[in-house]
Amino acid sequence: QVQVVESGGGLVQAGGSLRLSCAASGSILRINVMAWYRQAPGKQREWVATVSDGGITTYASSVKGRFTSSRDNAKNTMYLHMNSLKPEDTAVYYCNSKGILRIYSSYDSWGQGTQVTVSS
Repeated sequence: QVQVVESGGGLVQAGGSLRLSCAASGSILRINVMAWYRQAPGKQREWVATVSDGGITTYASSVKGRFTSSRDNAKNTMYLHMNSLKPEDTAVYYCNSKGILRIYSSYDSWGQGTQVTVSS
């Protein structure tokens, strides 16, 4: 009932920048939390950043100071601005959205991921 779609990934040189987008759609009454995760080859999925419905953001220590996340609540969209990218940022980036449906049940949905590759 909720679709989450990421976009904006690609190939970039080390030190470069990318902006990812995540759009949630469907029978959504309210989005409580939107978050970014990433999974590098051969590694477990790890948390990157969270944006609350009030706009409070938290970041993993590995990206703090380089990545900035924000939300546009009117569009049910979240962004991840990634600066000073490093080869170790190479991963599939996933968006997660948690909230309430119009039928007053909760949801917890993931996108299909978008590939970010940082070359050295």
